[in-house]
Amino acid sequence: VIAVAAVAAFMLVYYLLAGVVANVALVLNILVLLAVMCSLDVTFTLPGIAGIVLTVGMAVDANVLICERIREEMKWGASPKQAIVAGYDRAYNTIFDSNLTTFLVAFILFAIGTGPIKGFAVTLMIGIICSMFTAITVTRAIVQLIYGKKRNLKKLSI
Repeated sequence: VIAVAAVAAFMLVYYLLAGVVANVALVLNILVLLAVMCSLDVTFTLPGIAGIVLTVGMAVDANVLICERIREEMKWGASPKQAIVAGYDRAYNTIFDSNLTTFLVAFILFAIGTGPIKGFAVTLMIGIICSMFTAITVTRAIVQLIYGKKRNLKKLSI
């Protein structure tokens, strides 16, 4: 809990409004992950909690990639709206690759592991799916709600 709070505080300070959006997605990611695990009647164990922690790390990584890509696009002279679109589009492949690789490793751990290893793998696989949804779809929707209707947008809070 302390680590998540520290990461959330850092995101708020470093990325400003984009950090708020990333934190909303992070909280939603954890809530969806817990909801799915509860609906599947998964028992929470220490390896499962470790899977949740790794999921949080992957979700933060995805949001950092998106924010940094948007910053780069702005630095290269794109308008704020163009930077948002290009930032999400260009970060997608990197996010997808890293999450797919992690998912495949978790699947292999599930296939050959026993007991606690399987619990870690299940939690991680569910978390990766939730993270992909929240980091890409939810944050993009929130950003579009915030900036989409503004006609003369000159700068972003990022």
